[in-house]
Amino acid sequence: MTTSFVDVDVRPTLRAGGEPFGEIMDAVTALKPGQGLRLLATFKPVPLLSVLGSKGFEHEMRELDDGDWEVLFSPSATAPKPAEADVPKAEGAWPEPLRHMDNRDLDPPEPMVRILAATEEMAPGEVLSALLCREPIFLLPELAKRGHAWDGGFEPDGTTYKILVRIGGSRGTPPPAAA
Repeated sequence: MTTSFVDVDVRPTLRAGGEPFGEIMDAVTALKPGQGLRLLATFKPVPLLSVLGSKGFEHEMRELDDGDWEVLFSPSATAPKPAEADVPKAEGAWPEPLRHMDNRDLDPPEPMVRILAATEEMAPGEVLSALLCREPIFLLPELAKRGHAWDGGFEPDGTTYKILVRIGGSRGTPPPAAA
C-alpha cells in the first residue's frame, strides 16, 4: 500500500517566533487511513519523533540544502498504543484536589516544569489539578516515569485542558488504595 502525504510547512510559523505544535497535531488528527504527514521545519524536530511514534507513525528525515528539514511520517504497520495508554490512570474514586494550578498563560515548557515541581511537594495519594492551554503530551510520559496517575481532557470550552494528577509512591509505586 502506498502512503499519500499531506504537506505541513511550519517554517513560516517558526520564523515568526510561533509555536507550530497545534498546527502539526491538527494535521495529524485530520489524516485519513493510509495517509502520512510531510513536515517541513527549520530544525530537526527530535521531540516530535517520539510524540508521533507513540501515535503509530514511523519517520524518515533528511536535511535540505538550506539547512531546513523534511520529515516523512508514515503510518506504522504495527501501530503502538497511544502514549496516554502507557501512563497509569487511577482506578476508582479520586480524592478532591489539594492543589490547583492555572498554567494557561505560560509558554512551554513552563507548565510542565511547574506541574512536575508541584508533584515533588505532594504526598502519595494526594491530587493536583491543573489547567493548560494545550494537551500536555510531553508531561504524560514524565508522570508515568514518576509513578503518578492522571486523568484529563479538554473542558467544554474546547480551549482549556484540565488534568488531575494523583501522586504515586516513591520509585514509581502506585498510589495507596482508598480505604
